Formats: sequence, C-alpha cells, structure tokens
Amino acid sequence: MPLTEKIKNIPSRPGVYLYKDENDQIIYVGKALSLKNRVRSYFTGVAKQSPKVKAMLNRAVDLDFIVTDSEMEALILENNLIKEHQPKYNILLKDDKTYPYIKVTSQEEFPRVFLTRRVLKDGARYFGPFTNLGAVNETMRLLKKIFPLRTCKQRQLSPRDRPCLNYHIKRCLGPCCNLVERQTYRETVNEVILFLEGRQEDLVKRLRQRMEEAAENLEFEKAAELRDQLLAVEKIVERQKIVSTDLVDQDVIAMARGFDESCLTVFFIRGGKLIGREHYFLEGTDTLERGEIMATFIQQFYNQTEFIPAEIMISEDIDNKELLTSWLNERRGSKVQIKAPKRGDKHKLVEMAAQNALLSLEQAQLQRQANREAVDGALAELMAALGLEKPPHRMECYDISNIQGTETVASMVVFEEGRPKKDQYRRFKIRWVEGPNDFASMHETITRRFSRAREEQDQIARGELTPKQAKFTRLPDLIIIDGGKGQLSAAREAMQEQGFSQIATFGLAKEEELLFAPGRPDPIRLPRESKGLQMLQRLRDEAHRFAVTYHRKLRTQRNLKSLLDEIDGIGPTRRRELYKAYKNLESIKQASVADLAKIPSMNTKAAQAVYDYFRE
Repeated sequence: MPLTEKIKNIPSRPGVYLYKDENDQIIYVGKALSLKNRVRSYFTGVAKQSPKVKAMLNRAVDLDFIVTDSEMEALILENNLIKEHQPKYNILLKDDKTYPYIKVTSQEEFPRVFLTRRVLKDGARYFGPFTNLGAVNETMRLLKKIFPLRTCKQRQLSPRDRPCLNYHIKRCLGPCCNLVERQTYRETVNEVILFLEGRQEDLVKRLRQRMEEAAENLEFEKAAELRDQLLAVEKIVERQKIVSTDLVDQDVIAMARGFDESCLTVFFIRGGKLIGREHYFLEGTDTLERGEIMATFIQQFYNQTEFIPAEIMISEDIDNKELLTSWLNERRGSKVQIKAPKRGDKHKLVEMAAQNALLSLEQAQLQRQANREAVDGALAELMAALGLEKPPHRMECYDISNIQGTETVASMVVFEEGRPKKDQYRRFKIRWVEGPNDFASMHETITRRFSRAREEQDQIARGELTPKQAKFTRLPDLIIIDGGKGQLSAAREAMQEQGFSQIATFGLAKEEELLFAPGRPDPIRLPRESKGLQMLQRLRDEAHRFAVTYHRKLRTQRNLKSLLDEIDGIGPTRRRELYKAYKNLESIKQASVADLAKIPSMNTKAAQAVYDYFRE
C-alpha cells in the first residue's frame, strides 16, 4: 500500500510508528498518544519542518505502526525498538553499545562479577553504563581485593579435587571444592551489589555486624578477614564528599550543547555522598529544544540501567514529565521524583553538573579537532611520499595467515579517513591453493576481491543490485600488501588481470618497515616518527590481527571436529550445534551433562557420551 494511503488508515490510538526506507530498514521510531494526529503532522507545513525531518521524510518509503493500550506502553515499546534497531534519525546515546558494564551473574548458583559490553535479558544484574574504562577497571580491581568471589569463566561449576591459586591467596572462597556454603557465598554477592549500588553505608553496617558475630563465636580468622574488608570499604567512604544533607539517593543530570550534539553529565549521589560522575553524548540534537534532549536522555539512560534513585534533578524543564515519572515509578517499584530546581543548594548542584558537562564537551571537541588534524597530516604525508594524486581517504590492507599451509586464510581490512571501518572488513578462506604458498594465496585473494567488484558493478548497472547491498564495489585509493616484493607482485598481477591496475599498491615489509612500489628497485623508507608510516603500521597490524583471529577459529573448529568425530552418537548435525554453542574445547570440557543436553538436536544420552569422553 502506498505511504499516502497508509496514513489515511492509521487509527487514533496510542502506539508506536516506524518509518522505513527502500531497503525495509527502520530509520525512525516515534511514540504518540494519537497515532493519526502525530503521523499527519509530519505532512502538514512541510516547509517549516527541520532539515533532519525533511531528510527523513525524503528517505521514507513505508510506514508501519504498533497500537498499544496506553501512552505508557508506547513509551516502553519505543525505548526497546530504538535500542534494538538504532534508527538513523533518532537521537542516540553515542556509541552506547561500546560502554562497559559491570555484570553480576546473580542467576547462577555461585555468581561471578566481570566486565561486559553486552546487556542481555538473562537474569543478571548490570551496573553502568560507564564512560571511563580506567575507572571501571579500578573498581573491578578493588572488588576482587575486597570480595573473594570466583573469577573462573564457566557458568556451572565442575567439581575439582584441589582449589586454584586464587583460593590460596584469599581471592576466592573455593566453591568448586565445596569449601564454602552457598548461603555464605550469596551473602558476599549481596555485599558486592550494595557496593555497586553506592550503598556503602549499608555495607559497612553489614560487615561490622558479621565481624562482631564471628568474634562472639570465636571465629577469629573469619573476623579478621571481615575486619580487613570493613577497613577497605571505610577508606572509600571517607574519600566521598557529602554534597546533600538529605542523605537520599539522587542523580543530578545537566547538559551542554554543541553543534548537532549534546553532552550530558550525571552525578551519582548515594546517601548524600557523591560517589561518581559520568558524561554521555547524544548525536543529532541540533534542531531540538533543550527539554526534548533531556527527556530523550532520561528515556534511553534509565532504560538500560538497573538502579533508579528516588530523586532525579535535571537542568531543563521537560514536557512529558508525568509520563516519564510514571514509567520510572514502574521500573523502580516505588516513587521517583523528577525536579528542575531553580534556587537553593540543589540548584547549585545542578549548576556544578552543568559546568562539568560544558568542560567535557569542550574537551571532546578539542580532542576531535586534534585527531582530525593528525589524520589529515598523515594522509597528506602519504600522498607526498608515495606520489599519489590525492590523499588516500580509503585504504585497504591484505594479509595471509596459515600454519604450514593448513587452514590458510586472508584478511581485508579497511580504513576510511584514518579510522577502521569494521563493517567493511572481509575475510577469505583460501580455496585454490594447496600447501604453504603465500604468493599464490595473495593472488587468489586479490582476484576474488576485484572479480566480485566487477560482478557487483555489472549487477548495479542492470538494476539487479542496489549500491547499498553491494559489498565490494567501493574501491580504495591505496592498497597495502603485508609483505615484500613477492606478495606485491602476486597482488599486482591479479589486479591487472581484473582490470584494476590503476589503484596505487605498495608492499609493507615488517622487519625494517620498508615500502615497496611496483617496478621500483629501491624501497621507500619513511622516518620512524612519520605519522603516515604509523598509520600504515596500524592498518597492517589490524589486518594481521583479523587474519590470525580467523585462522585460529578455523583451526579450533578443525581440532574440535576431529575429537567430536570419535564420540559415539555425535554426527554432523550435533557436531555443528556444538560448534555454535561452545567457542572452544575447554568450554565443552567444563560443560555439565544438563547444559550439553539443552543444545538443539542433543539428548541426555548424547550429552552423557560427550561428558564422559572428555573425562576419560
């Protein structure tokens, strides 16, 4: 149905609407109390719409909608859809997928605490997101020192005869050897959660109470351990500054605006003490009011955090305050207040957060400017040194990886404007070459890369493929081959055969970091401190890393396959499912019969056979 017809038939009910482009990709998600009124508003007074909205409407070719029972349900659905699809024209927390979280696997029998960048609905507790990786690593170091929880990776503990070294240095309670009761271990986990929630005062009380109980029971060694934990936590509490006499849990959020982005700083106040600060960036905010930006941040931030305080103080008034408050009340399970103080101590606290936001924004802008200048300088240096007609804005590097000719693979890594474009990396399993022959492997790799480019160009010309669907049509300004004259000659021969010899190509030898050019006997030697050479080294090292990672994966699968072939009852289907479920041999060894039986196509008998094989 045409878009104009769909708009006529949209109901006047609460819900979520989704604009899609020609590739059926969701490019914008919005919520509305009345879907009909909200969607129609996009097409009335189009001339007055912001450039961003105009651009979105120009790309939109389809519209979908989901009806809900209330505006609250629409808000929750909108949050989830934005997080899942990351639409191009929605305001998004910048790089929110890469922010680290501290994960407490509270759903496990003996939980672990570790860093992760993926938030899953698996019953675990997540704390974050954090923008300062150094501070998170310091927190993790402190947690391991104070709270002796296990650090082994398996979800289900396998019985061991002897505990690991961590137990002997008092960094683990030894649950794998039944050296600690589950309840005692769980108490330590609860204390970690109190610590991460910023409730150190409650934690101090619990530790002191447990220490006194141990002393009364004449368990002096246990009391001494609790005393050391107590002293470590008290030192942290002493360093925290009292900023609120209300002694309540608060978040203070303030913002600073730049060109098409905003920085929001959050102060975390727990029990009246400032325990930390993080700053976050929202992109695509140029045409929005300050209140809209603040409301969007509150939605996205508290949609992915576990702990919500009783009071949230903000620097801007927001329109949908009642709706957001109701949503936060539901998530917290008790009352939440959103305030925009205009005077008094709370206003001063918000102002302090605003000053921090402005400083963070200025620093980020200065850093980006410095990075741009460094990249532009490096590209200009390469253009001059290599005799190119223009700076190489897109560079590709190729590397071969194998061990004695087995599982030979190649990598193609792409840098644009001096930065990795990981979505455009490609890897090749060498098919036409037998044995250890890097030259022939390089010839095959380059042949396959550029033959695919020609095929896709022809398909686009015939209308069978869109430029967005193509994977190899974007051609580089510069190609770097990891290796010397032999690899370079093989690559150039393949490029000439495919009709792409006009692309500048050089070999980069590792030992002396010399650049070899086709038909030139003497190498090009760039100074060690050259920014251009350093950029090429980063490109080459990334290609090497990507190739080696793929080679190791194939080698592990081959070794695993040869072992699994020896187990009765494990055929191709079950073997394939085991590959998917477990990354390596050690993971399968650590798995229990129950875990193995849960894998698709497996049953208890087959799981027992795998379990017994690795223990025999």
